[in-house]
Amino acid sequence: MPSDRTRALILDAAERLYAERGFGEVTLRDIVAAAGVNLAAVNYHFGSKDELIAELFVTRGIATNRKRLAELKEAEGNEGRADIKAILRALVGPTLRGCLGPDNEQSTAAHFMIRASIESVPPIRRIKNREIDHLRKFAAAMRRSLPDCDEADLYWGLHFALAMAHQTIRDTERLSKLSEGKCNLDDVEALIERIVEACAMMLTARAGAGRPPARNETDVISRRPERLKG
Repeated sequence: MPSDRTRALILDAAERLYAERGFGEVTLRDIVAAAGVNLAAVNYHFGSKDELIAELFVTRGIATNRKRLAELKEAEGNEGRADIKAILRALVGPTLRGCLGPDNEQSTAAHFMIRASIESVPPIRRIKNREIDHLRKFAAAMRRSLPDCDEADLYWGLHFALAMAHQTIRDTERLSKLSEGKCNLDDVEALIERIVEACAMMLTARAGAGRPPARNETDVISRRPERLKG
């Protein structure tokens, strides 16, 4: 069997099994049995189970990041500056569209990325902590959009937007039960707008309030009530 074909069979089988059963429940022997190859082929192409998981996550993550950056570039256009809502929409939209909605109910790729969001495994954690260059591009775009906003607030806004997106992906079933079906998780575009509106409101409010004055030791002492003298 050609080497590239063997590699593709292993990746397809691994993604399907991880999507169905989770990372902890699938062994390399399960994967080679499903792929119809031998264990030596996995070791040859990937080296270990962690490296196989990393390969799958990086492949899917690169596709998502490309969509994010393409949407950001389109939003900024020739002026090189976009509305904060358009930036946030480009940030969270591709991830949510890739994992949620009726079109993804039977998608192996979507289920794999949902598993990656739910289950904290070392190879995926390492990748998330290391590959942040594309997020820096969004932070820079946010800075251009809201030049009066404190830089720390911009990073918090970016973080909160990502956190809301990932929490929604992880806990769709609980939210559906909690809201008794009132929260429509099939309307992905409406969901994206809710996250965008919430984060944009916070960031624009912080930018409008201006930067808080620095607090030094003199400020703190001057605000202390004077003790009554006996």
